[in-house]
Amino acid sequence: MQRPTRREAVRVSVLALTGAVIAGPATVAAANGLRTGSAESTRAANRPNHGTQPAAAPEPEAFDEMYLGRHIEGRPADGGHGGHAGHGTRGRPAGEPGDPVAFVVRVDDDDLHVMQNADGTWISVVNHYEKYRTPRDAARAAVRELHGASLVPVTV
Repeated sequence: MQRPTRREAVRVSVLALTGAVIAGPATVAAANGLRTGSAESTRAANRPNHGTQPAAAPEPEAFDEMYLGRHIEGRPADGGHGGHAGHGTRGRPAGEPGDPVAFVVRVDDDDLHVMQNADGTWISVVNHYEKYRTPRDAARAAVRELHGASLVPVTV
C-alpha cells in the first residue's frame, strides 16, 4: 500500500479539525441536556459559567513551620490585595464574594509572592504554572523548587 502524501495528510487533518469545531457546541449542549438552537441553550450560553460557578473557597489558615530546613510562614494580609488597602479587584470594595484573598507568605523572612486564582487555587512567583490548594502548599512547592537558593525580591 502506498503512503499518503503530505497534501492528503493535511487535508484529512483539516477535515477532522473542522468536524470537531462544528460538532463541539452540539456535543457540549448534549452533555448539558440541551438542544442546540433552543431558547434554553441560548440562555445557558449567556449565563456566566453556565451555572457551574464553584462555591467560594474558604479563607486559608495562617501557618508557621519548618519545611525541609526552611522557615515558612503565611498569614492574611493586613491592607488588601496588592497593596491597595480597602479595595479588591476592579475597584470594588474588598471582601465581596469572588474577590481574591490577600495573603502574605514568607520563606526565611523573604517575601514569596503568591496569588489566588479565580478557581480558588494558588500559585507562586517561583512555580507560576502549577496550581496548589492552599498558600501553604504553594510555599512548600517553592521551597522544593528553590533547592536551597534564596528568594530574590520581586520589583515593580
